[in-house]
Amino acid sequence: MPYPEMRPRRLRRTAAMRRLVSETRVDPAELVVPMFVREGLTEPRAISSLPGVLQHSRDSLRKAAVEAVQAGVGGIMLFGVPSSRDEYGSGGIDPDGILNVAIRDVVAEVGDATVVMSDLCLDEFTSHGHCGLLTPTGEVDNDATLAAYAEMAVAQAAAGVGVVGPSGMMDGQVGVVRQALDAAGHPDVAVLAYAVKYASAFFGPFRDAVESALDGDRRAYQQDPANLRESLREVALDVAEGADMVMVKPGLPYLDVVAAVRAAVDVPVAAYQVSGEYAMVEAAAANGWIDRERVMLETLTSIRRAGAQIILTYWAVEAAQLLRQRY
Repeated sequence: MPYPEMRPRRLRRTAAMRRLVSETRVDPAELVVPMFVREGLTEPRAISSLPGVLQHSRDSLRKAAVEAVQAGVGGIMLFGVPSSRDEYGSGGIDPDGILNVAIRDVVAEVGDATVVMSDLCLDEFTSHGHCGLLTPTGEVDNDATLAAYAEMAVAQAAAGVGVVGPSGMMDGQVGVVRQALDAAGHPDVAVLAYAVKYASAFFGPFRDAVESALDGDRRAYQQDPANLRESLREVALDVAEGADMVMVKPGLPYLDVVAAVRAAVDVPVAAYQVSGEYAMVEAAAANGWIDRERVMLETLTSIRRAGAQIILTYWAVEAAQLLRQRY
């Protein structure tokens, strides 16, 4: 229709009007906060490349879990940082290893008030920093790694976790984990499959957080950032193997992938707003270049708009508090 009979700005005139017609909203219950717990700490420790994020002690982790529940966050994803490592990642399977102990601590503290999740991967526990066991020639052995993942899944389930997140990008990992959980009497533990995980440069600060020992890269098992069709194949395989939810990681650089995955499957889709995404915004905000809170919520909204129903983000608790004030 000719100007000025159509005036879309009418629906943008006031904050109340904009709120009324908003097409996409992020709910605190859709946010999951990653938390790191380091063996042997008596006080939480700052992570220099992730301002505001901590390596927790067991005590501070319990307090942080309560804070997350009070903010209305939907889930907590736990990562363990052991004081010692070996080539087999034994600490990830040990019932008294730091991650399994942390699961028990958090479940005892918050119960079913939020969803307690755990990373299911060997990279934090191996002396070489890879996500799997190595062959004598130094390559990741897919099938030997699957056996370790099965043991790790059962150990985490026995500790009381509600969701395991196999993140190593091994072929067949979801099916092996599902079978192991069912056989061990844990059929109700859900699997959040890291179905699409790219060999990304955005993971750098995370490796500081877990004190990664990695020498080299993970391009032989994580995906090529150039590929989309391959991602959809990975997702289809994971759903067929029994994934209850699927995840895309990283988030912002791969919104097209999030949207494509959402269109392809009928299970919940998650996206992980990874450490590098978080750190870039925090660094720019610290320099006064951007409005930190607005950018934080804008990035989360963009991930939600692309189709992710669940968002893992280091801002989860703060964002949840801001969202509750807004709505």
